[in-house]
Amino acid sequence: MRHDFSRRSLLLGAAGLAGAGALGVSATPAGAAPRTPLWKTAKQRGIVFGSSTATWQLSDPDYAALFSREAALLFTEDDLLWYRLKPTPDADLDFSYADQIIAFAEAQNMRVFGAHLVWDEGFGDGWTEDDLWGMSEQRARTVLFGTARAVVRRYRGRVDAWSVANEVTSPEGERGYRTDVPWWEPLGPSYVEEAFHVAHDADPHALLVINEFGFETVNEWGDEPGPRRRATLQVIDKLLDQGAPVHALGVQAHLLADQFRDRFDAGAYTRWLGEVADRGLQILITELDVQDDGLPADVAARDAGVRDVYRRYLDVALSCRDVRAVMAFGLSDRYTWLEEDYPRDDGAARRPLAYDDDLAPKPAYAAIANQLGGAPHRPLLWSIPE
Repeated sequence: MRHDFSRRSLLLGAAGLAGAGALGVSATPAGAAPRTPLWKTAKQRGIVFGSSTATWQLSDPDYAALFSREAALLFTEDDLLWYRLKPTPDADLDFSYADQIIAFAEAQNMRVFGAHLVWDEGFGDGWTEDDLWGMSEQRARTVLFGTARAVVRRYRGRVDAWSVANEVTSPEGERGYRTDVPWWEPLGPSYVEEAFHVAHDADPHALLVINEFGFETVNEWGDEPGPRRRATLQVIDKLLDQGAPVHALGVQAHLLADQFRDRFDAGAYTRWLGEVADRGLQILITELDVQDDGLPADVAARDAGVRDVYRRYLDVALSCRDVRAVMAFGLSDRYTWLEEDYPRDDGAARRPLAYDDDLAPKPAYAAIANQLGGAPHRPLLWSIPE
């Protein structure tokens, strides 16, 4: 059985990196009551549900058990980023963390979404500005494509989908492409197309994704979603015209709660999802959470507001049958990136996810479960063992 925790034999040893069995799962998530796991609710409607996580989070046995219960798809949050894989420009590739996270997913019979092959962040302190922005064409090709090729080859047949190009579009860029990335000066826009070919050659059966943000409402900096949608479609069209093997769009869906009800144009969003699908692409929601700005500090009121954002958004997004997967950007407020990167101005702890800091389900959990369970049925993208 897929969620028979008594069969979990992975242990987080002191060495941590000694082998594939480095992450452990305790018997029962703390505070969990019997309920249908989110992945099972989603599967009944043909949707694959999962979440991001990382080895450092899964060293918490209660959280590892919760994650194993609720997710059928694991988004590799940290362990395939360059600060893990290649902590300095001259370092050999270090797959120890990546091996652990993928072994964990396999032990739970989970599908894997690998992130990210091409991104302008995630390098860590071992890379200087000169290292990133001073590469020659040959150096950039060797570093970027050599790393991507080696990573995909290593996990060929074990990673089901790759975020090949992450955050490479911009309305202020050139023909929809961002230009403020290290790869632009030495390689130009062709680096995105070539990255897809490199990944496809290394694993012809993997689903290849362009992953992007900013499609839902005006963001905290005042940027409207329309230009981002158009820029992303422009890049997708260019890639498809070039014959690049782009199979899916990843929609990050970091939702801003502030005035979401008034700012979210359901009709425009639905039409845009249809435009993506008309190009033959699958749609994956890849990094779903709610930034609770604009909501009161009071916990009950804020939780109700976050629940309403999830309800409104998923009701619209899941009405499109080409949305084939939903990945939360974490399951518990205990491990949310928003607390560290974007703390609230009033000092109140962020509450963006389905479970609270004590791993107890919140109103957001009910909203996600209800929308998954009530979504129109669609064909299942991947088989999911019971």
